[in-house]
Amino acid sequence: MIFPLARNILRSLKFRSIQQIWVRESHRKQSPDFHNKYGNAVLASGTTYCAVAWIFTTTQIGIDWNLYPASRVTPKE
Repeated sequence: MIFPLARNILRSLKFRSIQQIWVRESHRKQSPDFHNKYGNAVLASGTTYCAVAWIFTTTQIGIDWNLYPASRVTPKE
């Protein structure tokens, strides 16, 4: 029952070839959209915000990272 329904839906859809879509898009007027205008600025600001947040968190949260344990080891007598 599902297969005939799916087959009818697929037949009713209009498929375009990649070449037809490409030709149609190439004739469209190329006006800059939001991503073309502000994409790099949004990406840079998001990256900067993320880096600053991680730097602040790792330096101010108060976790003892114990990066070099040799300086904390005291020898036994």
